[in-house]
This record gives sequence, C-alpha cells and structure tokens, in this order.
Amino acid sequence: VQLQASGGGLVQAGGSLRLSCAASGLTFSSYAMYWFRQAPGKERENVAAITEGGDSTYYTDSVKGRFTISRDNGRNTGYLRMNSLKPEDTAVYYCAVDRYYLVKAANEYDYWGQGTQVTVSS
Repeated sequence: VQLQASGGGLVQAGGSLRLSCAASGLTFSSYAMYWFRQAPGKERENVAAITEGGDSTYYTDSVKGRFTISRDNGRNTGYLRMNSLKPEDTAVYYCAVDRYYLVKAANEYDYWGQGTQVTVSS
C-alpha cells in the first residue's frame, strides 16, 4: 500500500495550493481519507476528513471556509484545496486513510503517506 502526497510548495499569504494524495495497493473507495498537518514544535493536527463515498466531510475550525477536501475514487486520489492561505498554515501535510470515519485515534489509522511541505510567506 502506498499513499503519495504531492502539491506542496511555497506560496504567499492569500494564495492557494491543491494537495493530492494518490493511493495504490488498496481499494481506495473503501477507506475514509484524512489530511493532517504538523508544524515545527506543534502537535499533529487533523485538518480535514472525508467519508469513503465523499458524502460527509470534517474540517478543523481554523480552516473552515478556506480548505476543501474531496476525492475521486475512480482515480484513487484525494485532494485538499487550500485557499486564502495564512502563514500559520505552514506545516508538513500528510494524508492518511482508515476503514473508519472519525472513530479511531489517528495513530491507529491504517495507512499514512509521506508528508508534503507547505510554506506560506507573509
């Protein structure tokens, strides 16, 4: 199983990025998908989540109205569209999948991808 996160980079405040998480080796449509982030010196934070079929989503308060999580099960890929980026969004972003939606602790999730760095300059 592999989750390949991509799309990070350096952007000015107010800008946008779209992260992708390409999944292989599993039936992607059977898993809820998550985006987490971790900034230096801070705890890992669950940014957004989406159910297997995409019918329900979750966002942490600090990104509501700015970030959009989505998925294309036909392409085995999940996305995180990030608009109106702020310097405080700077972090390494990770995608993860789990058979359950917002049930287990994050460290129990089934699979994690490698991170992609997002840096927002002021």
